[in-house]
Amino acid sequence: MKQLKFLMPFAMGMSMTAFLLSCNSGEEKKADDKPADSTATSSTPPPPPPPPKLMVIMHKVANFAKWLPEYDAHDSVRQAAGLHSLIIGRGVQDSNMVMISMIMDDTAKAKAFAAAPGLKERMKKAGVIGMPEISFVEMESLITTPSSDTRLMVKHKVKDYAAWKKVYDSDAPARAAAGLTDRALGYDIGNKNMVSIVFLVSDMKKAEEFGKSEALKKKMQEGGVEGAPTMFFYTVAKKY
Repeated sequence: MKQLKFLMPFAMGMSMTAFLLSCNSGEEKKADDKPADSTATSSTPPPPPPPPKLMVIMHKVANFAKWLPEYDAHDSVRQAAGLHSLIIGRGVQDSNMVMISMIMDDTAKAKAFAAAPGLKERMKKAGVIGMPEISFVEMESLITTPSSDTRLMVKHKVKDYAAWKKVYDSDAPARAAAGLTDRALGYDIGNKNMVSIVFLVSDMKKAEEFGKSEALKKKMQEGGVEGAPTMFFYTVAKKY
């Protein structure tokens, strides 16, 4: 600090001298003149962060209104395992069928959390019925500004992800005509051929008809889908 105080009068004196010399030179500097060593730089925005990895749990509960407070009460336990609640969805056909989506910081920690005996005990206490279905998903794309809380999650296995993706992309107009908008696309960590897709639904009737259509079955066959896909229509009950 002492050095800065010492230098300030010197710097001010130098600035004043330079100003007087420029005034006496009789030369006006043009407004558009730039220093010889300056370069025009364009500030480019940083690239968007990669889509998150997700832990997705599906299970049935005896009573959603009783289950939800129990789930929220154990948020600190999930946070300690690097899990951050994203959304909770409720089935359209069965409102006690629940889908939980959580962002994962660490896949190994999340898997250890899912395998812990304490989790089963907490689920049982909260009224979970049967065994939960748990997936660990690597997201390839995620739309961050969804416009609908009614959604469709589709999961199926494919022979070859790259070949399937080409067919899937080519069928975008048919999905749009059925009132479906891509929300998220990913695959199981360690198994890229187990695909998960989420769509925003603007028209339930059209979406259901599309899901049962022969045209979709043919596209799935063309894309190498193996077996019957699972389709879960749900509404977003809570966002975190």
